[in-house]
Amino acid sequence: MAIDKELLEILACPVCKKPLELSRDENFLICRESKLVYRIEDGIPVMLVDEAVPLDEWEKSQKA
Repeated sequence: MAIDKELLEILACPVCKKPLELSRDENFLICRESKLVYRIEDGIPVMLVDEAVPLDEWEKSQKA
């Protein structure tokens, strides 16, 4: 289930408050500023810093 585009426009990273980028597969929200990736479950973004994945780790897992 894809995230609503209007919701994406108002979401911000909980760490740096910058806008988020939707991944190509639309399953993750990426913050390039704080270098964190947040997952999306059933169309709902999980914006918990403790559950975010470091961007470099996420990029490596996407290439595998």
